[in-house]
Formats: sequence, structure tokens, C-alpha cells
Amino acid sequence: MLPRSDPQSPEQFLKKPKSPDYPDRKNLLYSLQIYISAHPRTWLVLTILVLQLLLVFMARSLPVSVIHFRSPPKENQITEDNAVCDSGRVFVYNLPEMFNKELSDSCESLNPWNSRCAALSNDGFGRKAVGLAGIVPENLVPAWYWTDQFAAEIIYHNRMLRHRCRTLDPDSATAFYIPFYGGLAVGKYLWSNYSSKDRDFHCELLMRWLHGQRFWKRSNGWDHFMMLGRITWDFRRSKDGDWGGSLLYMPGMKNVTRLLIERNPWDELDVGVPYPTGFHPRSDADVREWQDYVMNRNRTTLFCFAGATRASFKDDFRGVLLDQCGKESGVCESVDCSGTRCSNSSSATLELFMNSEFCLQPRGDSFTRRSIFDCMVAGSIPVFFWRRTAYFQYQWFLPEEPESYSVFIHRNDVKNGTSIREVLEGLGEERVRKMRETIVDYIPRFLYAAPKEGLENTRDAFDVALDGVLRRFQEQEEERI
Repeated sequence: MLPRSDPQSPEQFLKKPKSPDYPDRKNLLYSLQIYISAHPRTWLVLTILVLQLLLVFMARSLPVSVIHFRSPPKENQITEDNAVCDSGRVFVYNLPEMFNKELSDSCESLNPWNSRCAALSNDGFGRKAVGLAGIVPENLVPAWYWTDQFAAEIIYHNRMLRHRCRTLDPDSATAFYIPFYGGLAVGKYLWSNYSSKDRDFHCELLMRWLHGQRFWKRSNGWDHFMMLGRITWDFRRSKDGDWGGSLLYMPGMKNVTRLLIERNPWDELDVGVPYPTGFHPRSDADVREWQDYVMNRNRTTLFCFAGATRASFKDDFRGVLLDQCGKESGVCESVDCSGTRCSNSSSATLELFMNSEFCLQPRGDSFTRRSIFDCMVAGSIPVFFWRRTAYFQYQWFLPEEPESYSVFIHRNDVKNGTSIREVLEGLGEERVRKMRETIVDYIPRFLYAAPKEGLENTRDAFDVALDGVLRRFQEQEEERI
């Protein structure tokens, strides 16, 4: 026992009671008993402090990994919702920065013509949109950006880091997200005289890195997925000298699910997701206001076309469409997108779609084009000429019945003289109204919301994509069992 005069003893900090006068005792326990009975609240506080000190010393002896998962850094804190995450949770690999951050940081040299820094700014949303006064509601202008069509890798990565279903414990994960900016890595070397080895440089190093990971080895990649921000054909080089990289033909990729803005319809591991558009709602209210606005918009033109001819293509179909549009003065409007006028959307193309009942959507340089989603976000009804432009691409995001939201006219019929105007006018006002209602209902599935945590009650394109991936992995696991 410590003597009563010990300077570390808590009694020295207590005021001695004036009465009653206690007998002089040498027994410290007896004295403590007297003080406790006289000052119960003070001793309760001291007891709590002692317990807290014991907990601190105990915590210091715990393994570092336990402390990490219980108290993640503030920027990585996750709110997990069991009701929302019943399909599973996602672990995000912390890749070496050469596979993502260093690529986006080298935005000045990502293509040989100009800087990509503005396009990749604002977490992948790009520059704030300008020139939209009078085209969109004033309070929604801040939710618009000139978003690059190839920026989805950055957008998905940022969303995944803050998603409520992200887990920091890989042992509890249902899915593993690989935040590789493959589109930036391959796209940098698509032009000029770069070699096939240059285009595969990052991809080959990534495969080596993944093959050293415990959870990759456990499943051979079947529960892993990634977002590749270009079309699938940019990653399917079958032999040296051909276009693109060969990532999707590398042996390690045979089980990995990949999200792409254009998929290979014959590869079940490819999942087509919407191209990023310019509207990034900040709240559920933004979405509802936009839906009401485009549903009730006064549309003064029957159909429109935004695009440019392809002089290098034999029998260029875009030239046929522009010719028909030009002959239908007052019924069809067009915007010539030669050069960079329509690059990553513009006020001219947005207003064109806002004012038109229908928008013509031929294939782009590949079978899909970003304009499909710009058109539908504006509430305009797409007219397709190739089934592969949308119907075989975005099954998770579009209605099951193509005729419920779009019009299909075979390109050969148009070349042989079928009038687009007559087909569209023959649909009837009631059918057109129902088609627009369907598109407007589906608009949230075409958007990438501004908050990194997502919207409160509205599921956007990212949510739909992640739900689909988790559902796929859950079904795979059930089949294995």
C-alpha cells in the first residue's frame, strides 16, 4: 500500500471535509472507505478514468491490422448498409499508382494533339458546362459538365472508394474491384508509331501484380471486375501490328468481368455500361426536376441529327441521313459535328436534342456512340439503324422491349428510299408520348451522380452496374455450391 502522504495519491486533490472529525486511523483501506462514502460522485469519476486508461493500454497491444479495420482513415470511412448490401461487399485493390493516378496525372501527354487535363478534371466530370442559360433550368446549370466520353474509369474509381458496400476487409468481400485506368494506358499509345509492346506495357505489368495477390489466386479472377473506359475493340488486338492492346486476350483476363462503354456481344464477360454524359445530378431533387422538365418540353422539330460525314467510308450512311434531313426543312434539324464542335457534347447539340421529338442514331466509329445517351437524357427518342448500336449492348440499363423506347429502321431501307419522316409521323401521338414516358423513367440509369456516395434514393448508372456485378458473382457462387 502507498502511504497517505504519497504525492501521486488522489487524496491530495480532494478537499478534506470539515465535519465530522474522523478518528486518526493508520489503516488506509478504512480511510478510503470513509472518503468513498463521503464523496461517491468523485470516486465514480475517478473509477471511470482508471478504466479508460486500462482500455488505452490494452488497445496499444492489439495488432495493427485490427486497429486499421476498426478505425479507417477519415477519407476512407464507409457507412455499410446491410439492407442495401445484401448481394455482397466490394474490396478495392490499392494498386501501385502507375496503374491509375500516375496515368491521369500525365494528362498533358495522353494523346499527341492536345492536353487531356481539362477533360479529366473534377474527378472525371471535366470542365463546368457553359452556355446553357435558357436551355436547362437555371438551378440545374451547376450540375452540368463537359464530360469526356472516355472518363468512366476515373468516375467509377471515385464512386467505388466511397460506396456504402465497399469493405476494407478482403476476407469479407464478395467482389474485388481492380481500379486500373486501362483506357488511359492503352489510349496513350494508339496513335503515332507506337509498338504493340508499348500498348501492352501497363497491362502486362498489371497481370503480374494481380497474379501475386492472395485473393486473385484463390479464385483465378472469377470474382474480380474492372471498368475499362474505352470500347472493347481497343483491348482486343489478336496479332502484332493490328489496332489496340491485347489486354482482353491475356490469359489472366479469361475470368474477369469488365465494364465497358461498348461490349463484344459474343463475350459474356463484357458488360456494356452507359457512356458518361454531361448531367451529374447532385440530389434526388435534381433528377426529378430534370425528368419533369424534359417530359414537358415543347419540342418544335420532328427529328434531328448531330454528326459528321465519314469521307473515308464507302457509301457513308451518315451522308444519307444528312441528305434526308436537309430535304425536310422545318421538320428536321442538324448540327454538323465535323472538327470538334460536338466533342463531349455542347450547348448546340443539347439544345438540338431538347427541341426534337426523335434523334437519329447511326453507328459511330464503332457500333455505339455517346450521342445515344445525350439524346435520351434530353428526353428525345432514339432512331436506330443497326441493332448492335444499343439492343445488344446495354441490357442492364435499357427496357427489355426495344419498341417501348426507340424506333428501328433498317439502314438498307433508308438507302432504298424509305422516308424517315413518314415512318416517324406514322407512329401516332399516343405511342410517341408513351415512348417518351419510358425514356424519362429510365433517365437515372443513364446518369453518373455527382456525390461520391451516390444519391439518397435514386439508383444511377453506377449503382445499376455494381448491382449487376454483385448479382452475377452471387449467382456464380450459388452454382459452385
